[in-house]
Amino acid sequence: MAWSVAYCMQTEIDEINILNASILAMHKAVSNLKIKPEFLLIDGNRFKPYKNIAHKCFIKGDGIYASIAAASVLAKTHRDEYMLNLHHHFPQYKWNKNKAYATAEHIQAIKLLVIAYITANHFT
Repeated sequence: MAWSVAYCMQTEIDEINILNASILAMHKAVSNLKIKPEFLLIDGNRFKPYKNIAHKCFIKGDGIYASIAAASVLAKTHRDEYMLNLHHHFPQYKWNKNKAYATAEHIQAIKLLVIAYITANHFT
């Protein structure tokens, strides 16, 4: 009937922490829905109330409710597409392989890029 994907930038995550940023992203997604839900099913154990819509949290909710599972697939598919797009702009981070998870190869690439930056800018 309706769907929305939302996210928070790394600056927001740094400012309010990953849990609050996740909740904020969920709030943004609900705000962007063309059809307002009557009730929110939340995958996890924490959520902050959203305006006048009741909610309930479910640990491992994607294994309980098809709607939560569908939302999880939608979010992961959207994230994977975003990461592939980032890879085209920043291939040195190998986003096409790690999809935002810190792999050993990704961490090594970051270290090498930081060293190159420090060397190029004469930081010690």
